[in-house]
Amino acid sequence: MLQIGIIIPALNPDDKLIALIRDFINAPTLMTKIKEIIIVDDGSDEAHQSIFTQIATLPLANLIILHHSTNHGKGAALKTGFSYLQKHFPTIPGVATMDSDGQHTVAALSSCLDKFIDNPQQLVIGVRHFTNGIPFRSQFGNVMTSGLVRLLTHQDISDTQTGLRVIPMRYLAILVHFPGDRFEFEFDMLLQAKKYHIQVVEQPIPTIYLNGNSSSHFRVIQDSIAIYARFFKFATSGVISFVIDISLFYIVLFLLGNHILDSILVATIISRVLSSIVNYAINHQIVFNHAGHQTFLKYACLFIVQMLASGFFTDALTMILPASNGRFMPTVAKMIVDFILFIISYQIQRDFIFKERPQHVK
Repeated sequence: MLQIGIIIPALNPDDKLIALIRDFINAPTLMTKIKEIIIVDDGSDEAHQSIFTQIATLPLANLIILHHSTNHGKGAALKTGFSYLQKHFPTIPGVATMDSDGQHTVAALSSCLDKFIDNPQQLVIGVRHFTNGIPFRSQFGNVMTSGLVRLLTHQDISDTQTGLRVIPMRYLAILVHFPGDRFEFEFDMLLQAKKYHIQVVEQPIPTIYLNGNSSSHFRVIQDSIAIYARFFKFATSGVISFVIDISLFYIVLFLLGNHILDSILVATIISRVLSSIVNYAINHQIVFNHAGHQTFLKYACLFIVQMLASGFFTDALTMILPASNGRFMPTVAKMIVDFILFIISYQIQRDFIFKERPQHVK
């Protein structure tokens, strides 16, 4: 019979964690599918140690509690559990992760396991149905990350922040080496799945938020920045290049003294060459981490096409916008055109120029 490991990271848990473990004890059919339950105490304070003491006295033989002396983050706690299972139970087909705050039930876990059994090579995630009764920060964060996953990987994942997941063992070997020790680790798990040929499959589960999700340890500003880091890097790279590009465009147009098509093209070429050198260096080294093959040649082709498109479309838009004797209206037109080209450029750079080669995991 298929048996998996369970990992429950916990930081300052309350009685809901005890109730969850009791639910496991009262679900004998489900327990036949579980090899080991691992609770990782991620540096909980002294006031909450009694929770772990009570859990340790419960009649559940295949349960172990691991402790971090200080708080390292949810991602670090998960990796501690992953490493333990790899060492002690290397032959299990997969690992399930659950939150300790009462959002996940054993029934929800059981439904995810049933889907995992059908194909133990896929990553099953328990997805919640978001309604107006869900805390705003949870709805907003999920919409943002879902949109970002769609933009970055072309995957439609409706609940990127769910902690209920069943992970195939072959992916576990890769995850333990992922950077990031907090909530961004779970996001990267979904973001990188396609790269390693891991299919993400959704299983609907009940949506449970207790006391407005007040027990969540998600740090809105710090953890959001960590989660959106890759797109922030690309956006920052684009902003830097944009500032250089638009400034040089205006200066060159000012020196030439007119804004006819020839002058716009000359200003576009000069400004775009210099700004693109900066953009390529940042994207290649920082944003896409040296991924891709023959990137300079591919980027040069994109640069030429994008530069010509910028020049001609800027001229065309300038003719449509209200007449102006100065350089302001062509500059406005260029800003509009280049923003559209920026979005298109990201898709091309991600999917063609700096595309990571698929990696196979055993």
